[in-house]
Amino acid sequence: MAETTAYSGSGLVLVKNPHLDLMEEDVLYHLDLGTKTHDLPAMFGDIKFVCVGGSPNRMRAFAQLMQRQLGLAAAGEDVADMCAGSDRYAMYRAGPVLSISHGMGIPSISIMLHELIKLLHHAKCRDVTIIRIGTSGGLGIEAGSVVITDTAVDSSFQPRFEQVVLDDVVVRSTELDKDLAEELLACSRDIPDFPTLIGHTMCTYDFYEGQGRLDGALCSFSSEKKLEYLRRAYDAGVRNIEMESTAFAALCGLCGLKAAVVCVALLDRLEGDQIRASHEVLWEYQQRPQRLIAAFIRKRLGLCPTD
Repeated sequence: MAETTAYSGSGLVLVKNPHLDLMEEDVLYHLDLGTKTHDLPAMFGDIKFVCVGGSPNRMRAFAQLMQRQLGLAAAGEDVADMCAGSDRYAMYRAGPVLSISHGMGIPSISIMLHELIKLLHHAKCRDVTIIRIGTSGGLGIEAGSVVITDTAVDSSFQPRFEQVVLDDVVVRSTELDKDLAEELLACSRDIPDFPTLIGHTMCTYDFYEGQGRLDGALCSFSSEKKLEYLRRAYDAGVRNIEMESTAFAALCGLCGLKAAVVCVALLDRLEGDQIRASHEVLWEYQQRPQRLIAAFIRKRLGLCPTD
């Protein structure tokens, strides 16, 4: 069974679940929010940009960056975690921008996205753009390069996400918004100090065996087999590897959200498996997608470019 992307002409965030209309209350358990306990339209109704990433600290830093970029930060002012009652995810707000952590891997991001999408729906948000900001392993590109995903593919290089629902395998499209990807690439031209490119992103279920690493607790293949696989991925258009993009693309597309994935490569997987750069270098790499998305948001809001 296949499901395809559908966008809402009204700009509203769609939910494709008739059971929600029959519920007196919707408890967004992992976000510590709910339709009876919180006024979601008042809290979130004017959100226009949602940025998600694995690490709570990274998403807090991004919210602080957006506070500064949008001129919202008073001296010494910090951002508050809007999910402070939960220890699963962290959520911060900077004006029309929501910054949320999603943990590592498809199960973790899927749980967050279900509740985030329902949150945006209950809040009656319109014309929301959602972007995953992350880290990845590059493929045939230099460390520090930023990859804007045109297509999220699975471990067989196919543009699909397979979700088991009851005992059926449901195949969902992993289409991402091509115009949004090109808009992001255009914004990157104003940030010349790191390379940015568009390419396929391969999503795997595992960091070690699933990505062809030789340094896990288990390994049943040779270095030659690993390189042969990664070269085939490169030839199929894959430029980076991570663990969330297919689920992200599928859920966002089905619910009418214009979505993008922007990740920095921490290393070139054709040259090795372990990440050996210093903490200072890695921290600067992780800021690169944030800088690009901040520039994009400022441009969308009609604000002048900033350093």
